[in-house]
Formats: sequence, C-alpha cells, structure tokens
Amino acid sequence: MFIDLVTVRVTAGTGGSGCTSFRREKFAPMGGPDGGDGGKGGDVFVRGDSNLATLLDFTYRDHWEAERGEHGMGSNKTGRSGSDVVLPVPPGTVIRDRDSGERLGEILEHGQEMRVAKGGRGGKGNTFFATATHQAPREWQPGEEGEIRTLEFELKLIADIGLVGQPNAGKSTLLSVISAARPKIADYPFTTLQPNLGVVQLSDSRTFVVADIPGIIEGAHEGRGLGLQFLRHIERTRILAFMIPIDAMDWQAEYDQLRREIEQYSPELASKPHCVVFTKLDLLGEPYVPEIQAPRAFGMWSISAAGRLGLDELKAAWWTQLLHLKKVAG
Repeated sequence: MFIDLVTVRVTAGTGGSGCTSFRREKFAPMGGPDGGDGGKGGDVFVRGDSNLATLLDFTYRDHWEAERGEHGMGSNKTGRSGSDVVLPVPPGTVIRDRDSGERLGEILEHGQEMRVAKGGRGGKGNTFFATATHQAPREWQPGEEGEIRTLEFELKLIADIGLVGQPNAGKSTLLSVISAARPKIADYPFTTLQPNLGVVQLSDSRTFVVADIPGIIEGAHEGRGLGLQFLRHIERTRILAFMIPIDAMDWQAEYDQLRREIEQYSPELASKPHCVVFTKLDLLGEPYVPEIQAPRAFGMWSISAAGRLGLDELKAAWWTQLLHLKKVAG
C-alpha cells in the first residue's frame, strides 16, 4: 500500500522540576541549599531513511511523545535529560504544521534530520536562588512544558525521469522492461493506482531513477481522475517524458493536453526539460517517429517496450540530458 499523506501528533518532553534541598552533614549544620536543576525534556526529530518508500508506518501509530526530564536532586545533582524521539521518513517528505499551515521543511537525503518539537527546559533548584541576603531559599522552578504539534507529512517522490501520459500510454510496461520494478499492467484505464519507482541500470555502474506516474486526464490539475493526489509526485523529477501511444487518434492534441495540464498545475514544473516518447511501436512493425509541434522538447523517440525496440537509444538520451543538467547546476 502506498501512503503519501499522513497526520501525526507529536509531544516533546516536559522539563524536570528543580529541587529544594539543604546540606545535612555532621560537621556542617548550616550547610546551605544544594537543590539541583531539573533535566531537559526530550526533543522530537524527523530523520530521512532511504530504506522506507511510503509513510505507511504512521497509519498504525499517529501520536509520538518524547521522554520528560527527571527532577533535580539534592547534593546539586541535575536530573537526567529525557530521551529524544526520532521519526523515520522516506526522502522526499515535506513537513507542515497542520494548524498554521506553515511549511517547516523537507527531508531530501538519507540521514538528514530536523527538529519538529522542542523539549521543555528543566526548572532551577533552590541553589540558583541563594544570595548573600537570602541564604536559605526554598524557591524552585517547575519544568517547562514541551511543544505539542500536529504535523502533516507529505511524500513527494524523487526521481530523475517522470513518465507522464494518459491511462494506458505504456508507462508501466516501459518501467517493467527497463528496470526491476513490477508495476501492475493491464489493458484498461487507471491500471496504475499509485506511483512506482524503478532504477535503470546502464553500463559502468551508471544508474538513474524513473517514476511511473498514474495516468493524467483532462482536468487532472483540478482533481479529476486521480488528479492532484499524484500530480505532486512529478514536482521533483528532473526530466519529464511525455508518453503518447502510436495508435492515438491525434498525437498533437494528446501532447498539447498533457502539456496544458502540467502548466496549469505548476508553471515551474512545466519549465523542466522534457521529451516526447511514442509508445507501442510494435503495432506498426517498422521504425517511425511522428512529427508534431513540440519546440521545447529536447528530443522525440519511438519505442516498443514489449518488443524491446528503441529502448537503448532512449536510455542513452536520458542519461546524456541528466549529465547536462548536472553540469549546468554545478
């Protein structure tokens, strides 16, 4: 099950209270105050874990609480600080405060960490309040409450190539052939009900990640079909591959409709490099690349995933474009 949006309640630990205590030793009858401070409450962190692919674990448990700090003790002993809580999430997770709508940050890499709730400060013991004129204080401070937050985790897949097309454009078939991914494949619309990731292996240990996004229909940017719940998953892809079946009624109209949906959803997304891939070439039985107006595309290819036609050329073109983007970025 692919879970990409969850709500989680987190509570940081409360700080321990300070202690009121006085020295009691045989030869020190007026030993003075020695109450220690309370320990700090534990924080709540979110940490990237590349072994995770969904937010499924948070559907079983939606409340996480850090340990409170221990109270201070006599002999100026500070209480032990509470243990932190770390929530593991897959890279690509955006964290928001649900109540305020504030975007707190995002986790993009394995091991990246972010504090989402701060533990309370420990209270001061009576030693802190001793002065020359107030030598036997009985004052102490309670520990501060830890932060309580309701968070929203949203997972956006990170991929190098995003396969974009209408239902049954051949996206899942292509992914299953060029990678080890095994998405559901059938001859009816909306076979893919959740995004799939596949790692494409080239020679010399070169690899890149391809994402198969559920079919986009007209009005997807308004939530029609599978709509907005999956359009967001192509936001982080570096290259978009618009896939059009060779047996489509109107190649130009299908390309224009896909481009229009992407542009209306996110102009920034529409500015990413893209190419056009005509699928199901085996229906023709001979090499053919239709001519359509796509002036911003960096190339057009015709392939047959089932017949293993044109795949090497397409993968090489994708790799070349990815290298170009890395040079430009860095």
